[in-house]
Amino acid sequence: MALLPEYDRVDATDLAALVRKRQVSPPELVEAAIERIEERNPALNAVVARSYDRARQQARGSVPEGPFSGVPFLLKDMLAIEGGSCTTNACRFFQGFAAPRDSELVRRLKAAGLLIVGKTNTSEMGILPVTEPRLYGPTRNPWNTAYTPGGSSGGSAAAVAARMVPMAHGGDGGGSIRIPASCCALFGLKPTRARNPMGPYVGEGWHGIAVEHALTRSVRDSAALLDATQGPDLGAPYVAPPPERPFALEVGRDPGKLRIAFTKKSLLGKAIHPDCVAAVERAAALCEKLGHVVDEDAPRIDRIALSKAFLVLVAAETAADIEGAAEAMRRTPKARDFEPGTWMLAQIGRKFRADELAAAVHRIRAAGRELAAWFDQRDAFLTPTLASPPLRIGALDQKPAERLALALLRAVPSGMAMRKLLDQIAEQAFEFAAFTPLANLTGQPAISVPLHWNEAGLPIGSHFFGRFGDEATLLRLASQLEQAQPWADRRPQLS
Repeated sequence: MALLPEYDRVDATDLAALVRKRQVSPPELVEAAIERIEERNPALNAVVARSYDRARQQARGSVPEGPFSGVPFLLKDMLAIEGGSCTTNACRFFQGFAAPRDSELVRRLKAAGLLIVGKTNTSEMGILPVTEPRLYGPTRNPWNTAYTPGGSSGGSAAAVAARMVPMAHGGDGGGSIRIPASCCALFGLKPTRARNPMGPYVGEGWHGIAVEHALTRSVRDSAALLDATQGPDLGAPYVAPPPERPFALEVGRDPGKLRIAFTKKSLLGKAIHPDCVAAVERAAALCEKLGHVVDEDAPRIDRIALSKAFLVLVAAETAADIEGAAEAMRRTPKARDFEPGTWMLAQIGRKFRADELAAAVHRIRAAGRELAAWFDQRDAFLTPTLASPPLRIGALDQKPAERLALALLRAVPSGMAMRKLLDQIAEQAFEFAAFTPLANLTGQPAISVPLHWNEAGLPIGSHFFGRFGDEATLLRLASQLEQAQPWADRRPQLS
């Protein structure tokens, strides 16, 4: 019989309440998490590093008194730096190197009382929207193991959906919290740019595109966790607008009559799967039934220009991340240390001039201003989270022609050829993740809410953008949707 049967049924908020009432102890919760990881992870490959002994020791000691005291937690093996523990970024090059102290976000997670029991799988350096790194192998979706849980925080999503832990850390540079939330039927919030700290190891994540938070099963867990971690850290280059009240108090609060626009057309791609159209139509109808003013509309964006600007920035940041790590580790990076796509992206990043990078940043900032103006008459913008249901494992593997092109470019790394390759990538890079990157580019908060399953039993998320700095409206709306159409009791077979 499984330890603590209620562990699978309740969220992190309820588990912490049980600890406070002394109905369960932190060591019991840690053992329940470990039992489920060992039982369920072999089929999913979600957890790639374990820290059981340290978690057990901390659980037996003085657990900090916080909103989640004694609750087990998993860190994505990227961005969330735990002192003395190697963060591999799912990349061979980073193996064996450990930073001396926790990042500020991890320090705040621990101060909230969370007990870290391990680390989860990600795509190499967080680049792809699926979780299939060569270093660790693919993570599989608990709803159907033939499919991806999304990425890059796919390991965290699979672990939460399978009830290994009630919530887990995620990072989001183009949808990497919301994509796996959609694929695994979880609640995923990408906070406003600079809402959560990224220091001291990261000055600014991908020019402010990348942020960190978590994947949760309930809206209230996400809100309470954001209360525990939000706010600038020492030396932050800029700060998010302070919230009017704690985010946890927004859960259950009447959102009022919101003005919600929605679209069934792709923002950065060309087509949307009928299942995703059905999901957004159902979500729009539900919002209208709840009393909101809903109309079909979308901002006008230059998808190719924005896609290329995004890729220029990510290529430059990937090159800089590798160089920075090489200097810190006193190690020379070589092609064999990386997946071919990652290495080639870094080579492309090295070929761009400084003015080209600046132009890409200016284009991205202009998009933020344009979308802010469009939001002046709206409270939220609804889209599908993804342009298709979860992909099959291996769907984004490189084709033989693509591998040949990369091999030729490695042999003759021409700047002109690399720019041409980036133009080609921009045409098709966002066919799957056609909606989520826009919120990263503009810095706005956005959520994926699990409101729909297709006939194959695969979850499909509904995606809402909010105004810059306005997580509060999104949390009120998400809480209202959660009450109107509960999702927590619907569980994958592997849980």
